Amino acid sequence: MAPRLVLATHNAHKIVELRAILAPALPGLHPEAVVGARDVGAPEPVEDGVTFAENALLKARALAAFTGLPAVADDSGLAVDVLGGAPGIFSARWAGRHGDDQANLDLLLAQLADIAPEHRGARFTCAAALVTPDGLEHVEVGHLVGTLAAAPRGANGFGYDPVLVPSGYTRTCAELTPTEKNAISHRGQAFRALVPAVVGVLGR
Repeated sequence: MAPRLVLATHNAHKIVELRAILAPALPGLHPEAVVGARDVGAPEPVEDGVTFAENALLKARALAAFTGLPAVADDSGLAVDVLGGAPGIFSARWAGRHGDDQANLDLLLAQLADIAPEHRGARFTCAAALVTPDGLEHVEVGHLVGTLAAAPRGANGFGYDPVLVPSGYTRTCAELTPTEKNAISHRGQAFRALVPAVVGVLGR
C-alpha cells in the first residue's frame, strides 16, 4: 500500500501513537498508509526555529516537499516557571548534547535544587503541524501542566517524564501507564486537535 501521510519522526512509537489517534476518525485508514520519515528515506532538517510551532512547521514543510505527501510533525519540550520557560525548545540538548536524557535531567534538577516545592511549576508543551504539498499549513498546541519532583521516579516514558508530576496526580509521567499518559499528554492533546485537519486532507 502506498503511503498517504508521513510523520516527521524516526521514532516507531510516535508512528504507532499517531495511527492510534487517527484510527477512530478514519476507520478505513490502513496502518501502512501512515509512515515515518525513515520509511521514506527523508533527511532530518535543521531545527532553527525559536518556538515549538516554528520547528514543527520546519520539519513538516521539509517532509512534504521531499515526499509530495501530506506531512505531520511535532516539536515539544519542558518549560519551567522559575527558569522563565527554559529549557523550552532546547529541552533535548539542555546539557549540551542532543538526546542525552540523563544529563539533561541531572542538570535541570541541579539548577532547581534550592527551589521550594510550591515554586517548581512546569509544563510540557507540544506543537503539532500538518503541511500539505499544495501549501496548506495547520498547527495545534497541547500542554501538560504539573510540578517537578525533587528526584526522578518511574521507568516509563522518556526525557523529563520521570520528574514531572501532572496536576491532580501524585505520580510522575514515568510512573503512569502509557495509556494513562497518552490520555493527558501534551502530544496526545496536540495530535487529537490536529485530527480534523488531517481528516479534511485525507478525505479529499
